[in-house]
Amino acid sequence: MALTPYQQLEQEFRRLHAFHGALSLLRWDAAVMMPRGSADVRGEQLAALETEHHALLTTPRIARLLERAEAGAAQLDDWPLANLREMRRQRDHAIATPPSLIARLARTSARAEVYWVEARKANDFKVFAPHLEELVHLVRDKAALLGQARGLAPYDALVDVYTPGISTADIDAIFKSLSHKLPGLIHQVIELQAVRPPSPIVGKFSISRQRQLAVEVLKSLGFPFDRGRLDESEHPFTEGVPGDMRVTTRFDAADPFTGLLGAVHETGHAMYDLGLPQQWRDQPVGRDRGLALEESQSLLFEMNLCRSRPFVKYLRPLLEKYLQVSTPEWREENLYRHLIHVRRSLIRMDADELTYPVHIMVRYELEKRLLDGSLAVVDLPEAWNEALDQRLGLRPGSDLEGCLQDIHWSVGHFGYFPSYALGAVIAGQMYEALRAARPSLDEEIAAGSFAGVLEWLRDHVHGVGARLPVKDLIQEATGKPLSAAAYLRYLENKYLEAG
Repeated sequence: MALTPYQQLEQEFRRLHAFHGALSLLRWDAAVMMPRGSADVRGEQLAALETEHHALLTTPRIARLLERAEAGAAQLDDWPLANLREMRRQRDHAIATPPSLIARLARTSARAEVYWVEARKANDFKVFAPHLEELVHLVRDKAALLGQARGLAPYDALVDVYTPGISTADIDAIFKSLSHKLPGLIHQVIELQAVRPPSPIVGKFSISRQRQLAVEVLKSLGFPFDRGRLDESEHPFTEGVPGDMRVTTRFDAADPFTGLLGAVHETGHAMYDLGLPQQWRDQPVGRDRGLALEESQSLLFEMNLCRSRPFVKYLRPLLEKYLQVSTPEWREENLYRHLIHVRRSLIRMDADELTYPVHIMVRYELEKRLLDGSLAVVDLPEAWNEALDQRLGLRPGSDLEGCLQDIHWSVGHFGYFPSYALGAVIAGQMYEALRAARPSLDEEIAAGSFAGVLEWLRDHVHGVGARLPVKDLIQEATGKPLSAAAYLRYLENKYLEAG
């Protein structure tokens, strides 16, 4: 029997999935295993695969099959219909930006990243500014083309690349709620914690023992080491495809929690990918539902579940076993206070759970102004400093502490930053629903048992894949529309109780 147009599309996208997996593992190898002198060779390999992937996705054959399959869409069930929708989405994104603009963006971002590094070395934004300005102009063109193809406003089109189905209006509503509540809460918590500050945790901790500790914790979280790896890299990340997940972290001999919690965070990403619907793993509908939802899973693991009293109760004997520590500062109460310590900081990557969203809101506001032309690139450092001063009461003393600290804009990633704060909000809403569904959650975590957590996530999040728009997925998973309310309740309960 001849294959239907939709079935032929499944075959084509199965091949595209194989390219996606190969690209992912090559990127992992470049960061973890590849000799530094092989970068040029790897660049050629990645470029060839990416070019072939784009060429396959934009062939006239795919266009014809999509039109025929959509004409017969009434015959498809829910999952194939959702898969067809995601196929169309991928195709529309691929053809919206002409190859000439893609090439210019690639060249400009590669050059801008080099000058961003140089500007950081010199602690001088002016070294980077001309290249960022060129990149902003190109991203504006890309946003306009994507918006036209997707029927969205330009900035919404950029957000849609990373988190489909979320609009600027959604982000503005959530960030407005956070802006009303967080400044007072941050001030209150800092004052409360100052009364009983945690005792410092100092020493030198063997990297090999830290790794053994991380492996045992990741096994408890459910990470399958027969289908994944834990390695080290300069910046923690997750790569791979369901069935072959690569997690990395960065261990610090002076801080036993940096590497562990980095590994936990990335395991949240990995468990999401590993829990995606098996029968659709090589199809677009079997992918994750965007970066904000991805981030929600990593933050749910790292912040909600593992920076908690029950987790500290589980972790404390493991710290003694692997790090051979037993002095008073390693008692459960002090460990917990250490893990939730709040302080205002200039650097996003150093920020705690409570102040981190403020850093994201600053970047969100600034990048919108850069793209709509109301903020000139040359004025970015002062605008950054004023925004941080207004929101956190801190003023950077240099460009390195200010607008040069993040790599995202130098590689053209505009519309990316909101997903970090949205992920925290979604995690808070899911955590509330998870606690309601599992009244014994604290006891389970204290015993190092995360099977119930994974069961709930696979039923309500992971197993849904990309079948539902993100806001529909959240509504079905939690019984409530997306909002900041549950997240703010979580922060107040956690940080005011610990004062």
